[in-house]
Amino acid sequence: MNPVPVAQYRCGSGQPLLWIAGPCVMESKELVLSVANRLAELANQLGLQLVFKSSFDKANRSSAKSFRGPGLQEGLRWLEEVRTRTGLPITTDVHEPEQATLAGQVVDLLQIPAFLARQTDLIFAAGATGKPVNVKKGQFMAPWDMKNVVSKLAEVGNTKALLCERGTTFGYGNLINDMRAIPWMQEIGAPVIFDATHSVQTPGSGGDRTLGDRKMVPYLARAAVAAGCDGLFVETHPQPDQAKSDGPNMIPLDEFPNLVKLCTRIKKALETQE
Repeated sequence: MNPVPVAQYRCGSGQPLLWIAGPCVMESKELVLSVANRLAELANQLGLQLVFKSSFDKANRSSAKSFRGPGLQEGLRWLEEVRTRTGLPITTDVHEPEQATLAGQVVDLLQIPAFLARQTDLIFAAGATGKPVNVKKGQFMAPWDMKNVVSKLAEVGNTKALLCERGTTFGYGNLINDMRAIPWMQEIGAPVIFDATHSVQTPGSGGDRTLGDRKMVPYLARAAVAAGCDGLFVETHPQPDQAKSDGPNMIPLDEFPNLVKLCTRIKKALETQE
C-alpha cells in the first residue's frame, strides 16, 4: 500500500498516525478558530500529523429543527482562515456533487459521510477534484464492500482514497466496531482511518437527536491503533455538553492531549515489534 499524501503529510504504512480533529459543526467563527489554534499548538508540541475538521452543514440530522451550521460559502471561508492562521491542513464533509467540486477548490482533504458512501455521483465529483478523499464506511456496509468506493475513485483518476471505519449498525440505536474491518479494508489497498467519536453514537436514541457515550472513545481509539489503523478521527469541543451537534460523543478539548499520547505510545510499541 502506497501512503496517501494529505497536504504536507503522508498517511499509510510506515507513516505516523494521521489525526483528523475538530468540533463536529461550525457553531461560530470564534469557536472554529479557538479550537484550531489549540490543536495547532498541540500538533507542534507533540509532532502530530493533524488535519483540522469541522462541518459547514450537518445535513444528516435526526430532526429538521437541529442546528446545521453556517453553510457552504461561509464555512469554507472560515476553514481557509484556519489554514492561514495555523498552517494546519483542513477538511470538511460534503453531501452533494456541487459541494464536492466547490469544497475541493479550498480544502486539503474531502470527506464523504457514511450514509453517502455509495452515492456514485458524489464519489465521482469528489475524486475529480484530485484531492485525497476520506470515505466513511456506511453503517450498513461490509468492510470488503468498500473496494467499490476505491474503484469508483480510480475511475476518475483518483488513487488517493482513505477509508474510515465508524461502526456498524447493531439492532436499533446501537453501533459496534469489528476491529477486523481495519486490516480487511487495508487489504483493499487504502489506508484506514478509525472514527473514534462517531463509533460511540447511539443513533436516534434521544428521540429527536442522537446520543452516545464519550467515555468509550479512548478504549476504542486505543484498540484501533493496536489493530493497526493508519489514523484517527476524533471530534473535540471545549464544552461538549453545550455543543450544538454530537456533544455526547465528542471528547473535551483538554482531554485530547492524553488520548494522543496514549495512542502514540501504542503505535510506537507496535513498531518495535516489526
